[in-house]
Amino acid sequence: MRSHNDLESATDQQSVVVPDWRDRKRYVWLLGLVVPTLVPMSWAAVAATGLGVFWWSGPLLMFVGIPLLDYLVGKDTENPPESALAWLEQDRFYRWATYLYLPAQYLSLVLACWLWSGGGGVSLGPVDAIGLMLTVGGIAGVAINTAHELGHQRDGAERWLSKIALAQTGYGHFYVEHNRGHHARVATPQDPASSRLGESVYAFFFRSSFGGLRSAWALERRRLNRRHARAWSLKNDVLNAWALTAALYAVLLAVFGVQILPWLLGQAFVGVCLLESINYLEHYG
Repeated sequence: MRSHNDLESATDQQSVVVPDWRDRKRYVWLLGLVVPTLVPMSWAAVAATGLGVFWWSGPLLMFVGIPLLDYLVGKDTENPPESALAWLEQDRFYRWATYLYLPAQYLSLVLACWLWSGGGGVSLGPVDAIGLMLTVGGIAGVAINTAHELGHQRDGAERWLSKIALAQTGYGHFYVEHNRGHHARVATPQDPASSRLGESVYAFFFRSSFGGLRSAWALERRRLNRRHARAWSLKNDVLNAWALTAALYAVLLAVFGVQILPWLLGQAFVGVCLLESINYLEHYG
């Protein structure tokens, strides 16, 4: 498969030709936007039915609905042909399908904080609040995958969008470690995000999460040292990504009160667990 640079060179040298191939799933990709809108949909469903089970829509969709649909639909063996790649790169529809995840993601986060704080006269019991936390955490976990896609792009604005997507979970160092660490060391003992033969998911979680953090900091420190810049500065992509999380949480706590802090931390932990579980399964020996 050609690299992104190769595609750009081909596009610069000749106009992109519209291929005969058509993406039959083109508009199906928009179903991905169902996930970040789960909180307003859950709120509306609870208001309409009085059933608190809808606060658990995230776990139900991700661990029941999607696996069942995946089983019923079966494997997708169709890939776009080589001749369509340059055209797909130029089609902004797919980029916007990714961009739109972020405003929906933060709409759900803000609405959840409002609900946790008792907004609108909604009184969430412990079970309902936990269900909402798991739903928001699921949205945050998928947002890390959105950040993964945006972080691979060459455009600086898209890379900043990647950091914004990661701010909800406080996992901004993923932007550095995944692109410059994991891809260079995948499936080697040096890669914290590659699970080892016989390693439990619990052991992997701690090794991957803390190992990824250490690796990201080391990568940024070396990069800045080469540029004769200080590691402890906002030029450090780990620190400026974490600063976004600090600013986000500070605003949410100022607006909705400190009582939402346990739920904020809980949803972030759920999002990180979702990512690392996927990493574990993807690279399990």
